[in-house]
Parts: sequence; C-alpha cells; structure tokens
Amino acid sequence: MRLIFYIFLLLSTSSLAQNNYPQNYFRSPLDITLVLSGTFAELRSNHFHSGLDIKTQQRTGLNVYTSAGGFVSRIKVSHFGYGKALYITHPNGYTTVYAHLLKFSPKIEAYVKNHQYKKESFQIELFPNAEDLKIEKDEIVALSGNTGGSGGPHLHFEIRDKQERPINPMLFGIDIKDSVNPIISSIYAYPLDENSFINTSNTKKKLRIIPLKNGDYTVENIEAYGKIGFGIETIDRQNLAANKNGVYNIQTFVNGNKNFELDFKRFSFSETKNINKLIDYAHYKTKKKRIQKLFNQNNTLSIYKEVLNNGILNIKDSTYSVYKIKVGDYKKNNTWATVTIKGSKSDTNNISTKKTTPYFINKEETTNLKKGKVSVDFYKDTFYDNFYLDFDVSNDTLSLHEDIIPTKKSFKISYDVSAYSDKDKSKLYIAKLLGYKKFPSYSSTKRKDNILTTYSKTLGEFVLATDTIKPKITPINFKKGQWLSNFRYLKIKIDDELSGISNYRATVNGTWILMEYDYKTKTLTHDFNDGIITETKNNLKVIVTDNVGNNSTFETVFYRK
Repeated sequence: MRLIFYIFLLLSTSSLAQNNYPQNYFRSPLDITLVLSGTFAELRSNHFHSGLDIKTQQRTGLNVYTSAGGFVSRIKVSHFGYGKALYITHPNGYTTVYAHLLKFSPKIEAYVKNHQYKKESFQIELFPNAEDLKIEKDEIVALSGNTGGSGGPHLHFEIRDKQERPINPMLFGIDIKDSVNPIISSIYAYPLDENSFINTSNTKKKLRIIPLKNGDYTVENIEAYGKIGFGIETIDRQNLAANKNGVYNIQTFVNGNKNFELDFKRFSFSETKNINKLIDYAHYKTKKKRIQKLFNQNNTLSIYKEVLNNGILNIKDSTYSVYKIKVGDYKKNNTWATVTIKGSKSDTNNISTKKTTPYFINKEETTNLKKGKVSVDFYKDTFYDNFYLDFDVSNDTLSLHEDIIPTKKSFKISYDVSAYSDKDKSKLYIAKLLGYKKFPSYSSTKRKDNILTTYSKTLGEFVLATDTIKPKITPINFKKGQWLSNFRYLKIKIDDELSGISNYRATVNGTWILMEYDYKTKTLTHDFNDGIITETKNNLKVIVTDNVGNNSTFETVFYRK
C-alpha cells in the first residue's frame, strides 16, 4: 500500500512539474467553440508564432472578452504586424494579448482616439497607467477583426509571463478539441561533415517513408558512417479544422535511449529569429517547405532540450542502430517513425565538392566587401557558420550570394551616388530584387551626403532604383460637392507604384482628421462619428508622400448637415 502511495505521489509531482501554470484562471477570449488556424510556436517566416490564431467564423466583429480581470498596460495601433492590439496585465503577473482587432471597446476606443488626435497620427503606441483603464472579469474589450498583417479574419491570442516571454495558452487550460495524430510528410538524413556518409553519399538524402495502419511510419533502412543527423517535415491537425498547424513536441531515441528533444512550450522574442537555423533554410528558400533539423549545431534556442550529443549520431562501422522519432501534440496524440541504420564504411563513397570563392566569411570577424560604388559590411556574428560568399557588382546591381544562408542579424549595404545629379539623387533608393521577375522591393534607405545605405537580414540581389512617380489618390464613396449627411464613413484609396507609401495627412477645413489606413486594400477611412467635422461646407485636403519624397495632393469639397 505504501509503495502504491509513493508511486502516486511521484506521478502527481511529475505532472505538476510538467505544468505549473495556473489552471481555470484565464477564460476563452471568445464565446464560440475555439477552432484554430494557427498554433503556438508554429513555424513562420523568420519567427515562431507567439500565440493561438482563433478562427472567427470567417467574419469580423465578434465580441472579444478579457481572459481575466486586470488593467490595459499597452495599446498598439499599426499598419502592419498586429494591427490593432491590446495588452492586459493581470494580478497574477501574466499579460494577455489580443491582436488584429477591428476596434476597441468604447472606453478604450475613446482613450486611443484622444491620443491619436493629440499626436495627429493613426499609428500609435500607448502605455496606460494601472489606474487608467481597469478591466473587469468577462468584460468585452474589443471586436475581432482582420487588421495589420492578418491574412483573414481571426483573433490572435497570447499569454506572456513577467519577462514578456510568450507561453502556449493551452498550458493554462485554454482547450482545443484534438484527437488527431500529427502527420509526418517526409524524413531526411544529413551527413554532418566531409567524412560522413548516407548510402555512400556525402549529401542530404530524402528517405522513403511507409505509413502503417496505426498511423505510425516505418522508414527505409539506410547504411551510414560518421556523424549524421535527421530532419523532419511534420504538421498537426485538430478535430474541427483542416489547417496544417505546428506540433507541440518532438523527441528522438537511439537504441531506446533518448537523444534529442524540441519542446515548444515557451520562447523569448529575442531568440525567435533563430528559427532559420532550426530549419533547413536553404531547402525552405528553394522548395518552400520547412524541414526541422533534429540536431543542434551552433543554435541557442531555448526550445532545445539537450539530451545526448545534441541529437547527432556517430555511426561506427559494422554496427546496427534503431532510430525513432516521436512527434506529439498538446493532447498527447503521438506519431512514431522508425529508421534502421547499418554502420558501413565503404571505399566507394561519393564525396561532395564544396564551392569556393575569393570571399570567405568568417562568422567571428567583421568583413567589408567593396566593388565600384557599392560596399557591404558584415559585422561579427552576422552568420551562424563560416562559408564562401558569391559577391559581384554590375552597374547598379549587387549580387550577394543566393538567399540560402540564414543570418543572425542585419548587415549594411552602401551605394555611393556622387556621380548622379542632385535632382536624380533625391529619387534614388535601394531595392531588393524579388521573385522570378526580379521586382524591385523598397528597402528602407537612408541618405547622408552622397551615400545611400540600407540594412538587410537576407542575402540576394539588390539594385539602385529610381522613383519619379507620384502617389495616386482616388475617392471611393463620394464625389466633389456631394452631400454626405447620411454617410458614416469617408473612404479614399491611395497607392504608389514603386517605393511605396511613407506617410499621409488629411485635414478638413484645416483641422487634422483621423484616417485609418488598411494597406491590404490601400484604403484610408474616416469615421464621421469622431465628431470632428461639424461644418456644413467642408474642404478636404489629403497629402500622400512616398518613400523618396514624391507627394500628391487631393482637394475637394463635400457637405454635411
């Protein structure tokens, strides 16, 4: 009996150790069944997803409830990213985040608009005092929307700790129906140095996987020698959605011994960029598929749980090993894949030849490259690994390797434009060439005297581009001289073909008015309920400026009673 008690105590302690987050403290932020389009720590471009993306039935305007009482500690309104976002800090020290909102509750909306009109800016970031905007339990704080970088109507919901680290909300009892096992779509084997081989080859090999009736997988047997690792493409699905979501945990075992783990419970924003070292970055950039490497080389991500040799296998000649991969979701639905490895040192190995160039990048040193009027500065620790870089300049085009090498931080590109006339200089900017058609995409450009500079986090092709075309301004729902007494909104479309919109300003009868900008629809919208426009005859003036200073002015008259 005493033995049973100690076993129970051990299991209970283990369970508590695995989840020491408060349960039943935070409620669902929506009063509908929760269906996800995105999971916590899901792999995204250059970052891990920091919350849950909750579907809002393909519409906007659903009531968003505070998950617990507290106070509004931060409000951010931006064109991109989270769009309209609300941060509520709770007495237990955690902060909940609600993003892509359509609008805030009336008291919060009034607080925000008061500051927007004072600053004369739609984009704004506020940090209210604890007494300014107190929030009661179950209070409606916003309506769900599709603002910022949202790809469709949904609510982005986060829970952060006192260090501003996002944590999987499901650890707090936010429940999602899920009885579906994760799916493994591909497995790769990697030789990790020039003396290592997979099936006599020194290059990455995709392995054939065979689904089993129980949902697990067996993988083709391989022969290997030396230091090797594995990579996996995997997704999870929940009961009520077909979305390809991220998994919760990945573990690997060699001959029954655990040797690696990825645990997606929590991370910090300062480390999220290291996702590009976790995945096979070159594969993602060329194939648009993310392989998660089940071994760690020079990556400081906290989601790694170091167990044995960082997941690297050292295969000896004339040995047999059984390698297993376990992929799990939060509800402990697990999928297994098994690989049998025969250690074989062969005399017929195919050794891959690494390309060399005159430009060797030592990750621990600062490197300056210059050709003609273009220079590039790579600072110490810009990259994770040493490599040979392709570098060339032809006329105004900079060829800076292929974008298949991940970076830790930005590097600087500079152009000397002293050969251009003063008139032409003012219209120049640095652009990155994107896609098959090499479209010049504006890269934030600064000018000091005759030097243009920009910073980039990705390699690729860059060019010195010119923009002499003014932005376009077009009224959407009204005409000159029209009576707008029964209109709730005033809408205008703004667009710029090349360098993009930098800023805009709208006034009525000389007074600044708030116009919300939706970059996805290129629309400026003024809400007449703001109460700023009180005259019958109104002179509207809108000035739009692009990123090199070209500006357009639109003026018209409308009437209201």
